[in-house]
Amino acid sequence: MNTFALSQGDRGKGRPDVAGFFDPRTFSIQYIVSDPATRRCAIIDPVLDFDEKSGATATHQADELLAYVEREGLVVEWILDTHPHADHFSAARYLHEKTGAPTAIGRPVTQVQTLWKAIYNWPDLKDDGSQWDYLFDDEDTFTLGEIDCRVMHSPGHTLASITYVIGDAAFVHDTLFQPDFGTARADFPGGSAHQLWHSIQAILALPDETRLFTGHDYMPDGREPQWESTVREQREHNKHRLGDSSEAEYVELRNRRDSELPMPKLILHALQVNILGGRLPEPESNGKRYLKIPLNALEGAAWE
Repeated sequence: MNTFALSQGDRGKGRPDVAGFFDPRTFSIQYIVSDPATRRCAIIDPVLDFDEKSGATATHQADELLAYVEREGLVVEWILDTHPHADHFSAARYLHEKTGAPTAIGRPVTQVQTLWKAIYNWPDLKDDGSQWDYLFDDEDTFTLGEIDCRVMHSPGHTLASITYVIGDAAFVHDTLFQPDFGTARADFPGGSAHQLWHSIQAILALPDETRLFTGHDYMPDGREPQWESTVREQREHNKHRLGDSSEAEYVELRNRRDSELPMPKLILHALQVNILGGRLPEPESNGKRYLKIPLNALEGAAWE
């Protein structure tokens, strides 16, 4: 299985190198995006390994990212999450401790914290986003080496989903998948198919040749993993007819499809870690860490 690919950039032309790392356990793609001129890089959506059967955690995926950084002579400037993930633990905190690079996410993460604070009955949770070094607002800008970057608020899949536009590359998280698979679900707590439609339209308003990098790939029809497309390809070929359907048609399709989908198997495990910026629960008196799983908290979810 192909689990790595490099999308070559162009030194001095605002086109970053984008290295994608596919995690077969969670179908997630992690990214190292770098400025070819300065060798400065950002790590996007890193995975902390978790085995739900044994309760074991590990840093295999994150360590692979660090090995690539060292091998390529890169300097980590940012550790970025696009949203609090429902299907894997974030390795942002671990990578911050290893590199010293600041962590960042969209400011609406505070709304997600408030929502899940109630679901977990977690009164002591700080829901001010202070678990990250930076909270980005819509249209905020920053730099990666010499490359200009901006933030697009892209709600719908979650309240806090954002897109990072880094030069000619946009990291669209779970809003869009590859054209042969479609678009993200919108039935998580705080999700909205209407908001998702408008977020997708904003992404499709980027220049046609903008490289789009998605957060997951589920390999329809048994093909090899893929994670790069363009705005034009998505508009013309996405199976959910993004170029010629109406908002009402899309929302009906999305809601119908979501009603058939079971929740991700790690959603209740992962959110309590990811709304803390990738921090595991604090050890209890016996030195062990424990996750808290609320029963019957996600009413109406389909069963497998």
